[in-house]
Formats: sequence, structure tokens, C-alpha cells
Amino acid sequence: MWVTGVSAVLVWGLSGRARAFDPERVTDRFGEVGNVLLAPAARWDATWFTSIADHGYGADAARPAFFPLYPLAMRAGGFLTGSALIAGVLVSLVAMFVALAALHRLTEIELGTEAARLTVWTMALFPMAFFLSAAYSESLFLACAVGCLLAARTDHWALAGLLGGLASATRSAGLVLLLALALMFWAERRRLKPRRALWLVLVPLGPLVICAWFAARGLDALAPFHAQSAWYRSFAGPFVGAWDGAVAAGDGVRQLLSGSRTPVYFTPAGGDPFNVAWHNIFPFVVLLAIIPGVAGACRRLPPAYGAYVIASLALPLSYPVDPQPLMSLPRFVAVLFPLFMGLGAWTADGGRRREVVVLSLSAAGLIAFTAQFATWHWVA
Repeated sequence: MWVTGVSAVLVWGLSGRARAFDPERVTDRFGEVGNVLLAPAARWDATWFTSIADHGYGADAARPAFFPLYPLAMRAGGFLTGSALIAGVLVSLVAMFVALAALHRLTEIELGTEAARLTVWTMALFPMAFFLSAAYSESLFLACAVGCLLAARTDHWALAGLLGGLASATRSAGLVLLLALALMFWAERRRLKPRRALWLVLVPLGPLVICAWFAARGLDALAPFHAQSAWYRSFAGPFVGAWDGAVAAGDGVRQLLSGSRTPVYFTPAGGDPFNVAWHNIFPFVVLLAIIPGVAGACRRLPPAYGAYVIASLALPLSYPVDPQPLMSLPRFVAVLFPLFMGLGAWTADGGRRREVVVLSLSAAGLIAFTAQFATWHWVA
């Protein structure tokens, strides 16, 4: 993946929009060679995380949408490496390997050794897996989330609560772990002491501490949640974003088939109408593709896993982005590990031939999207 990203920059260069989305020039300080080497890691939201790690949240209404645990880790690591960005990449890489190791163990418990092996491969080669090694919060969140359910599955409820709290301090979606943990506890209620359930209160503690910190600074205590409006996200109703995404995808197809950039058949979102059309079509295709995966996870795994996936999807599908309803959905899917557990088991059922086909197609997608991401083209 890293070779792909670096090679893409050397061959094709950067998008003309790069400077507009990196006003602080976060990689320029590393020189021409360093900038190329960091291409697969320092793009788009990585600039926001790096800026927060270096300068804090400030008065920007959009910044609180990025929960603080990952920027804090970047800032702490920056004291050792001399760069918050370098520290962020290292944190992401370490967290990615921890997450994959924990996922292997969790899948082995639930579905067996062969399913566990292929679960790791399908997640590592998922077309959006480059986010796991970029300076994004995905891998840290994934490590905490998988570790949380693994701890609960192995009866370490204090650790499960702690990791759940860390996950919810990394991304708001971490709160969904409370539902999964509650279902796991309910399934084992006859042999567990009720007081162990008290550890579950640690899960919402992350956002509570964050809100208290904002309030102590004289700012809006709910800034991390109100910031969603700065990113054009608003509540449309439970899963209504799926319908909005279907409409936007249909309008995108109409735009492309027209062969003309005028008139624009959807709500303008900035940029070339043909590009925006693709950006509306692709996430909807991903949404359609994961429906069998959701069904498979619900069928093969205990209810807690399916509930976690459905509730996690409810967040972006109930709070769509006005110009592009399903924006970032493919990236959100990259951390929905029960989907990969189900996919790993399904791949294992098909033998070597299915394994080669699934992993080859996935790796090809990873190469293509990594090249786009590294050259400052929007992916998800």
C-alpha cells in the first residue's frame, strides 16, 4: 500500500486542490522527499488531526467533531518524535496491528481458526484499509472497539468498560459499544454477578469527560456534537440517509448519462459535477454491497455483533451530509469489524478458490483507492 501511494505521487503528482485542503502545509516541513514518503498517510482529515494536535481546538466550530484521544496521542508522541504527524502515523500502525491481532483472537473464539485467518486478511486488504495506517483515528478506534468486545467475551468486564470508554473518547460511534456490551452481558446473565454490569458505565464516560472539558474552558459543552452541523450533517430521521443516498446516486447516474455538466441534477456540492456524481454513486454502491454482509454477521455471530453493526450504520444513515448524503460511508465501513468476521467465515467456506478471488479483488481495490488518496483525490 505504501509503495502504491508513493509511486502514484511520483507518476501522477498531486491534485490541483491539494493546497486548498491543506492550508497549513502539514507535510511541507519534511521537504520534497518527506512529503512524498508521507503521501499515503497525510491527506484530508489527517491535516485536521495534525492541526489539533499542534494547536488545540481553538475557536473553529468544525474542529470539535474530531474527538480528542487520537490528537492527544499524536501530541504526546510528538514530544518523542519531534512531529505530531509522524507520531500519528506510528500510533495508527501500532493500533492497526493490535486491532488485527485482537480481531483474530475474537473471531477464533466465535467462528474458528480458518475464519479468523481470513477475517484478518479481508480487513487488511479492504479497499479502504489505507485509512488504518494514515494519520486518522480509525485504527485507534478499531483497536479499542475490538479489544472491548474481546475483553467482554473473555469475562474481563472492567477492561471492556475501560476500552469502551477509550473508544468513545476517540469517536462518537464508540457509544454504540454500550449496546453490544449490554447484549453480551444479558446473554451471560445467569452466570455473571450483576455488579459486573457496573463497568459498562465507563463507556459513556469518554464523551462526558470531553464535554466537561469544553465546558470548563467556557465553551459549548456539547460542541463535539453540535460541530456536526459545521460538516453539513443533520438529523433526517432513522436511516433516512439511505433513501437520500439512493436519490443522490440516481441523480449522479443521470448526470453522467447526460454527458453534460449543465444542468446539475443534484444539490451542488462543489467541484466538477461529474466528480460529485461519482462521489454520490460510489457510497451507495458500498451501501448495497454491505447489506449481505450485515445479514451474514447477524446470522453467523451472536446478537451483540449484529446490533453493533446496525447501530453503527444508523449514525451516518440518520445524519446524512446535505450535499452528499452518504459521504464518508466507505471509510466508516472499514472499522465495522463484525462485517469482516462474517466475510472471513464466508470466504473460508468457499475454499482456496474463493479466498484467492475475494482477496485479489479486494487488494486491487486497495491499490486503486490508495493511489487516489495519496494524490489528494477525494475517496471517502
